[in-house]
Amino acid sequence: MNGIGCASVGPPAGAAPGKPAGVTVGEILRTHACDYIASRGGKVPAYELRVMQELAACRTAALGGHVSECDHCGAREYFHHSCRNRHCPLCGGAVRARWLDRCREDLLPTLYYQTVFTLPQELRLLTLANPKVGYDLLFKATAETLQEVAATPKHLGAKIGVMLVLHTWGRSLQYHPHVHGVVPGGGLSPDGTRWIAARDKFFLPAKVLSRMFRGKFLAGLKTAWREGRLRLEGELASLADHETWEKWLSPLYRKNWNVFVEPPPCEVAPHPEAVFKYLARYVSGVAISNSRLEGLAEGRVTFHWKDYRQDGREKFMTLSAVEFLRRFFQHLLPPGFVRIRHYGFLSMRQRTQALPLCRQLLKLAGVVTPELGDPLAVPALPQAAESPTCQARLCPVCGQGQLRVVANWRRPTLPELMTMRVWSTVSSCNAPRRTPPPERPPT
Repeated sequence: MNGIGCASVGPPAGAAPGKPAGVTVGEILRTHACDYIASRGGKVPAYELRVMQELAACRTAALGGHVSECDHCGAREYFHHSCRNRHCPLCGGAVRARWLDRCREDLLPTLYYQTVFTLPQELRLLTLANPKVGYDLLFKATAETLQEVAATPKHLGAKIGVMLVLHTWGRSLQYHPHVHGVVPGGGLSPDGTRWIAARDKFFLPAKVLSRMFRGKFLAGLKTAWREGRLRLEGELASLADHETWEKWLSPLYRKNWNVFVEPPPCEVAPHPEAVFKYLARYVSGVAISNSRLEGLAEGRVTFHWKDYRQDGREKFMTLSAVEFLRRFFQHLLPPGFVRIRHYGFLSMRQRTQALPLCRQLLKLAGVVTPELGDPLAVPALPQAAESPTCQARLCPVCGQGQLRVVANWRRPTLPELMTMRVWSTVSSCNAPRRTPPPERPPT
């Protein structure tokens, strides 16, 4: 049936739906999900299982699709729909574009600084076992540290705005929880009558930030322990004892915690819009993009990564598919967790009144607004495959017409879905195995 809402479950025979080339996380899941679930003892939480199913089904017939037709030559292309899961490497490009559009409205004509607050290695196992508590505390300690140090007259003496983005991975997929921050280089005076700018290429002292961040996070961790909000099982079970807990925490007060503060690279620093384009990779990023996957063969996954301890030298790493999936899924965010947060005059409560005031005070201070929207020399961002429904595209056949959606094929019903290998493989591997009841002894 032609037109939107066609009854077909898939494209016509012989039609090749468009899909990304090369190895993808979805392909690894479709071939090795059962092995990974078996390594977990056959038990995977329902939320993680749902993410596995959606990533495995992304851009396949399991999610339905649509037909695009050129309005000039009549050429047709067939596409499968995406899952739109925030952990999917294929679905991040549209999120990044929407985020940049929103940020463009909030830009201030001033230098921006980037910050990174990282948890020490000793806390990573505890945070991994308690992600909701640990990540909330990481956000809270970081935001309070930046705002309190900036409000001190000795350092800046201003009310600042902060945007924070959570990351939990390193380049080799190891668990590495930290937050990236974007902060305008200045703030409002305590009485709100003038703009106080940071010193040239210096915002706040990293050592002061590090010490306060350490104290705030550990204080919050102690409170969570006293209130019984921490899961202390397995290797962490001994920390349920008060004396053991205090002894374990004590060395962390003497350790230097990594805090990084500096302007963005020189090629983007003068342009506020370019700063957000540069940092957009941190917003919609996932643990690993499909473009970094090099191969999948004999149950082993190879990907490339940059070793910044050796000046960003590119290296290759090969892991078993099970280990690769284990590393990937330890970065799942808790259901409903907000990984981008705003504080100070950038918070949702204050920005409506504070941002116009900031622009007015910056203008009075004689700050020249950079031209926004001009082509900027920023590092190329890894682009995810976009859904062709987002906008009309130029026809690749004639080069003149526009490809427009003319028909959809429906998403399969649940019985049809369960017969598809892409979905049923993940579902069946986690199904509880019912054991037959014991035989009754003869009477």
